[in-house]
Amino acid sequence: MRFKPYRLYATLTLVTYLALSQWIVLEAHADQCRLALNRDTNPDLEPPTNSGPTFPTNGTESSPTQTRTDSTGGSGTSSPGSAATPTTTIAAFDYANDKIRGVNLGGWLVLEPWITPSVFERTGNRDIIDEYTLGQLMDRQDADALLKQHWETWITEDDFIAIKAAGLNHVRIPVGYWSVPVTSGDTRYSTSPDPYIPGAWPYLLRGLNWARKHGVHVIIDLHGAPGSQNGYDNSGQRTGSPRWALDQDNVGRTVDVVKFIAQNVGGLIDVLELLNEPAGFRGDAWESAVRGFWEDGYDAVREVAGEEMRVMIGDAFLGVNHWTNFLVPPRGHDVLMDFHEYQIFGDDQLDRSVDEHVEFACGYTQTLPNFAAGNIWTVVGEWSNAITDCARWLNGRNVGARWDNTYSDTGRYHGSCDGYTGSFGNFSDSYRQTLRRYFEVQIEIGERVQGWVFWTWKAEEADEWSYQRGLEGGWIPRDPTDRMYPNICS
Repeated sequence: MRFKPYRLYATLTLVTYLALSQWIVLEAHADQCRLALNRDTNPDLEPPTNSGPTFPTNGTESSPTQTRTDSTGGSGTSSPGSAATPTTTIAAFDYANDKIRGVNLGGWLVLEPWITPSVFERTGNRDIIDEYTLGQLMDRQDADALLKQHWETWITEDDFIAIKAAGLNHVRIPVGYWSVPVTSGDTRYSTSPDPYIPGAWPYLLRGLNWARKHGVHVIIDLHGAPGSQNGYDNSGQRTGSPRWALDQDNVGRTVDVVKFIAQNVGGLIDVLELLNEPAGFRGDAWESAVRGFWEDGYDAVREVAGEEMRVMIGDAFLGVNHWTNFLVPPRGHDVLMDFHEYQIFGDDQLDRSVDEHVEFACGYTQTLPNFAAGNIWTVVGEWSNAITDCARWLNGRNVGARWDNTYSDTGRYHGSCDGYTGSFGNFSDSYRQTLRRYFEVQIEIGERVQGWVFWTWKAEEADEWSYQRGLEGGWIPRDPTDRMYPNICS
């Protein structure tokens, strides 16, 4: 495919400084940064319609900045309301030779009840179980205020500083389709986010600038699609009847969403993941829809972002070998496979001893490298330290755990959840050793391929899932290459 340079569609954001409150307001029609590698503009482009949030400023923090490189190779920035100024640059990441060592910013721009249970408790409504029902059942103004407070405080610049200090080089940022300000000029499909509450996009932009400032590479991950691609609450909508693959308008709309992301923030990200965890296991119609979407999404990104952006797909719960010879050269290039490794979402998995968990994980140190060597780069894009599903609401708000048999009436009891979740102050020394060992074996999987991204950076009540708390508790090393269990899979 012939190279097509990034195109910059720039409509500058109107910034109003309020002297008394020192808030920077991104006005309703002030437009989201259209970031790319070329200075071409399209004055007829319809502006996004969703309102931007307010950003506090203390003299050192600014609203999102546009970064671009012109056709002569020069770079510059345009901050809303200011002239171009120098910007922090970050060297390109060598995906062929260097290892991705990263962490997910889960629960930030896509809510998950188990990561931030306090957000859901503040709704005062037990029927609000995901972001879909939050927008559907909560007063609009109250929901908007709740979300803005969360977006503002859950991930801050300090988190990017800490992530870099921990020896990590990537963040993976989940975002829902409803937060991407696609307009009627960008798609022939619906642009309504209802019942979702939009408004997270400017927070994403600010996060991208923080990442660049502190030398952290970015994977943007479309985590939620119209109709839900898997029925899980992390898609935005918890439902037993996801509809994404069963309605071509949903799939087509999703293609246009990823195209918009590539076109608008391509200059600030390294990898665009087309969609998180589509449920290919739901049958032939779903598998076919996923396969077609990977191809169409890849082509859409290439159309607007040229040949250099990395594109990530997933195994759709079908295993990486299901995708043998898919999107390999010459059909595709710079494509990565996202593989997720969890061993806690079934009774048979929970029955495993620690040694059996480790042995099972070691099996992937053969499977994944073999696939990557003959097909496309492979990354373990989600995994955690958890050996139980005890974290409150991990299986959904108001839903119990399989481990202690509070999940359903047909399961079996594996043990008490006491000491397996919550604050690490309640973790025994032996459990912390288990967490370290399980951390290292899964690191080993990622290091055998192109890298790994831990899920997740922080969680309110589940320290076993938190990279941040693992650093504090000592079962995650300050240097991710340190080993207490060298040759763990030998």
